[in-house]
Amino acid sequence: MSDNHHELIAALKSSLIGQRYSLVVARNYCAYASGFLDYLGQRGIPVADVIDVHVEQYLRHAIVQFEKQRGRRPSARWREVPRSGIHALLRLVHGQWPPAIKPACEADEVRFSICAEYEIWLREERGLACSSVAALMWEAWHFLAWQIDHGLNGLAVLSVTDIDHYMDLRAPKLRRCSLKSVTERLRALLRYLHITGRVTTDLSGHVLAPTLYAYEGVPSVLDRGQIIAVLESAEKDKSPAGLRDYAILQLLAAYGLRSGEIRHLRIEDIDWRTEAIHVHHHKTRASTFLPLLEPVGEAVLAYLRSGRPSTDVREIFVRTRAPYRKLDKLYSMVRRRLRDAGVQPAGKCGPHIFRHARAVEMLRAAVPQKVIGDVLGHRSTGSTAPYLKLATEDLRAIALDVPGMELVE
Repeated sequence: MSDNHHELIAALKSSLIGQRYSLVVARNYCAYASGFLDYLGQRGIPVADVIDVHVEQYLRHAIVQFEKQRGRRPSARWREVPRSGIHALLRLVHGQWPPAIKPACEADEVRFSICAEYEIWLREERGLACSSVAALMWEAWHFLAWQIDHGLNGLAVLSVTDIDHYMDLRAPKLRRCSLKSVTERLRALLRYLHITGRVTTDLSGHVLAPTLYAYEGVPSVLDRGQIIAVLESAEKDKSPAGLRDYAILQLLAAYGLRSGEIRHLRIEDIDWRTEAIHVHHHKTRASTFLPLLEPVGEAVLAYLRSGRPSTDVREIFVRTRAPYRKLDKLYSMVRRRLRDAGVQPAGKCGPHIFRHARAVEMLRAAVPQKVIGDVLGHRSTGSTAPYLKLATEDLRAIALDVPGMELVE
């Protein structure tokens, strides 16, 4: 191994330790990264020129070597550790991994330019949230790539027939709700292309979407007994992950918060002296101060004291393994905790079912719809209405009599 390789491995080890990886994990990552550097050196490939193909070629080579040395093939998940170590090395060298895609031709350069301008427009002109921008950009990238792949090199000649062909390609694997979202994202792109003069005619009106009727689908909801069962099951797990999950489930059950609101909750958002919690509603860009309920406060405090790893990250809930950063999602955790408690909702089983349950509980406690909307962080009562359809019997009980109906036999 060259001196440069030794320096890279030493820098990698220092970086991993700085991110609080365990010594065992750091040692394993460095060992696989070192093997990868040896592989590159034997083939005369500078590490600065590495692409995804080289990583996959090395992993296939490593599997062959594993089989020769041990007389058997590695497990299906064996690749994860070598790949993670190699990716950590490449992030150190390249600054990011996977690297940014580079344009391969003039058409690619046009597509990259349009997407870069479109993203700025979505953020600065329309002021959309990051999640909305990401969804719109995904559709833009794929539509423009499809346009190039099908020989439609000029957007100026884009026609309704071309739009129909693209939608025919997207539609078969999508449900009606998802298909409607695709049409809305495609309409936004076509309007932008027309506004900026890249398409002569506004084709957005020709993108047909399926009709979705108000309240046509009833979401899943948990009853109070199921919620208690899930909380009791999670409370028994005293591991760091268990303490974290229990605190998250308490927040879900008590306030019906969105997944993102919990994941972005920061240490300074809880005022222990006044016993209040400051919730930032990223979807509506509003905020709410809620009383810190005792079960929630105790669960969060137990996690902060005994479960949360030492890290500079300000978000309360972080990964249990290095690198310690905020959680990317809650769906898998909620689904696992429901399964462990023996709770099987009829439909979806993500964190949103706790939100539905909280709305129904407040309705049954005679809480006004406006107050329910305020707690849930809604901007209008219309946003709250879909949650209340879950309590059909409660709504029927408070329905007003229709004048004149007493005359009908």
